[in-house]
Amino acid sequence: MKNAKPTYIDLFAGCGGLSLGLHNAGWQGVFAIEKSPDAFKTLQHNLIDTVSHFNWPNWLPVENQEIDSVIKNYKDKLISLQGKIDLVAGGPPCQGFSMAGRRNEADDRNNLIKSYIKFIKLIQPKIIFFENVKGFTLEFKKNREKGKKYSNYVEGALDRAGYYVKGQLINFADYGIPQKRTRFILVGIKKDLKGASKVTATEFFNVIEKNKLSFLNSKGISVGTTIQDAISDLLKSNGTTDSETNGFQAGIYSKAKSKYQRLMRLGSNEKVADSHRFPNHRPEITSKFKIILENCRRNKDIDIETRKKFNIKKHTVIPLDANDKSPTITTLPDDYIHYCEPRILTVREYARIQSFPDWYEFKGKYTTGGKRRIQEVPRYSQIGNAIPPLFGEQSGLILKSLIGK
Repeated sequence: MKNAKPTYIDLFAGCGGLSLGLHNAGWQGVFAIEKSPDAFKTLQHNLIDTVSHFNWPNWLPVENQEIDSVIKNYKDKLISLQGKIDLVAGGPPCQGFSMAGRRNEADDRNNLIKSYIKFIKLIQPKIIFFENVKGFTLEFKKNREKGKKYSNYVEGALDRAGYYVKGQLINFADYGIPQKRTRFILVGIKKDLKGASKVTATEFFNVIEKNKLSFLNSKGISVGTTIQDAISDLLKSNGTTDSETNGFQAGIYSKAKSKYQRLMRLGSNEKVADSHRFPNHRPEITSKFKIILENCRRNKDIDIETRKKFNIKKHTVIPLDANDKSPTITTLPDDYIHYCEPRILTVREYARIQSFPDWYEFKGKYTTGGKRRIQEVPRYSQIGNAIPPLFGEQSGLILKSLIGK
């Protein structure tokens, strides 16, 4: 019996933010490819073991894998899926393009775009949904000459592979996420589909904009959700208990104070939120954070005078504004100071800002450092790299309607 739900494969799936959104929009996952064992452990726990979202094929091990290995080892199996997959979702890792890091055209991870194109050609899905950082649309500078603009490269390659494509920058803050986060979104429609055209690909962006208010209203939330709306029930002052990690304190919920908080808490009946472990700051760090909160502009990097006063060499230190959305959260939690408590955010607060519901549990280390940052993807990084599930759900509903046409 044919599955009534449209089917998709999630590439570079991370901890499952986009897959969770597609799940909530009524899609059926076939499988997901994710290199990091840490991120895959989170995806597996929530979307395979807890909600059985994927109809995982028996020929593919349920484990973290690299896309090139999957292409090499299962090429014939992938080709056999042609005509059976409605959507391939997800975009390659963004570190080489990111404005938040060192933009590097030679970054090996940039080559994963070629692997992505190869995978699309093998599967030939009806629709493509691709996400990457804003820097993906900007040219690299090479000895004063213009380097590649990778969005143009991908659009050209997918056009030659038989897809009508449209790419556009979207700020997730405009779609109910309590965070200013601009990303490059590309939608591709297979040219040989009945009724397919360049207009069909463009239609995604028109419809998601048109439908956002009715979608958010159906969830009981608004476009203007602030960081205080998102996390004020998770304050340390609400009370603490022993964390699952020895030597740390975990936060206890207070009563939900906003519609967004009530939405995030659906399906979670715990007294203590998952991954809501407070950092153990030294007294001098807490004192420094207090002074910064009292004296520095909110949602802006601290000024030169404050840097000199505390001898701060760190690239970014931003005290958050309770009455605004968060700046784009990165994989580095010490980039931000909580809006009213002299500390960094917890993993659960990170997750709230990215619209992960509280029932969604994160696995692996909380943080890592040094050379291990290249190999490991701890909880903060998993969330910082994710597509907000709330935006993924909105996208999934529009993509479903496009397939219906």
